[in-house]
Amino acid sequence: MALITQGIYSFLSVVGFSVLFNLPRKLIIAASISGMIGWLVYYTFQMQDTNFIIPAFMGSIAVGIVGEILAIYKKQPATLFTIPGIIPFVPGYGIYDTMRFVVEKDFNRAMTKGGESLFIAISIACGIVLATSFIRMMRPYIEKTLFSASK
Repeated sequence: MALITQGIYSFLSVVGFSVLFNLPRKLIIAASISGMIGWLVYYTFQMQDTNFIIPAFMGSIAVGIVGEILAIYKKQPATLFTIPGIIPFVPGYGIYDTMRFVVEKDFNRAMTKGGESLFIAISIACGIVLATSFIRMMRPYIEKTLFSASK
């Protein structure tokens, strides 16, 4: 039940950010599906008691792969699907805590939380780059096999 709830909430959050980013209406559902899939991967890895980097990395790989495939299918830039899709992973609360600890002059906790947030952001970027590179290498095969029947 928690997985379904997480899926619905992540879908709706990506819809909200897609509207905020002025995504074309016809692409909002696809971008939201991309973000939902990525969040479900993230949530699944987070429940496995892995470290804090692996869930964000694996979720961003999922968003990158789905976003690139949707870009091929919809004939649109992949960033329209990946940017809104990774928004749920952004460590906003960690960055907020870092700034709060700095203001409170608790520099040890600020460094710890800031380092965690930085590593999460780097893992998101690495996951997107890895997925994009992989799909771009496989693009001719994907276009030939998956979308040749739709032409």
